[in-house]
Amino acid sequence: MVKAIFFDLDDTLLWDKKSVEKAFQETCSFAEELTGQDCSGLETAVRMVATELYAGYGTYAFTKMIGINPFEGLWGNFDDQGTDFQQMKTIVPTYRQDAWTLGLQHIGIENCAKIGSQLADFFPKARKRNPVLYEESLKVLADLKEHYQLLLLTNGSPSLQQLKLEITPEIAPFFDHIIVSGAYGKGKPDPSIFQYALSKSNVLAEEVLMVGDNLMTDIIGAEKAGIRSVWINREQKAPHETIIPTYEIQHLEELLQLLEQL
Repeated sequence: MVKAIFFDLDDTLLWDKKSVEKAFQETCSFAEELTGQDCSGLETAVRMVATELYAGYGTYAFTKMIGINPFEGLWGNFDDQGTDFQQMKTIVPTYRQDAWTLGLQHIGIENCAKIGSQLADFFPKARKRNPVLYEESLKVLADLKEHYQLLLLTNGSPSLQQLKLEITPEIAPFFDHIIVSGAYGKGKPDPSIFQYALSKSNVLAEEVLMVGDNLMTDIIGAEKAGIRSVWINREQKAPHETIIPTYEIQHLEELLQLLEQL
């Protein structure tokens, strides 16, 4: 019998990829205004440069373990407890400026440090004004709230994940507990964060479903903790050779039908 449902946040309930895409589009349009040049390749260039820069910092292993991606570094402040977060806080202003300045250089716009700085300041604002919820998220949560204990289990920086919840204020009230990897100290797929979620919910592993979009964090982590998993595969990705979810759906509303069958 299912008593509790654990949900991932990014790209499960919040369409984070779409929000980032919109922020890039707005910032690249602003770059065209500032430079008077075609910046159609800028997003691709900045994504590439940012990923390379991000992997070169001493905080990279920590960000991988907690689950913070390079594009979150382009708008998060990481003013959280702990030396690693404080180190990230000092790194990100330079990281953002370098990512945009080098991105501009990559598409042939030189001597652009000032514009790079303006774009670095613009992108976080663009990301904050573009929160995108999947259209079915609130309906499904409302239906489930009547019958199940709900817990949000999200990787990331506590301050940034809280900001995401603040700019989409409809989500948090549905949840009995919200666990952020950066506050716990380890991220999905480490089984200990799932076990911590079980203890917070006061349920057994066999009484829970974990719903998430990421095979490498949500699904394999749940499996390691003995929790049944529901992979929401909206993009119809090919199955993984070794990571096999208990159930697979392509739309969140299918979760309601699945629960009726269990």
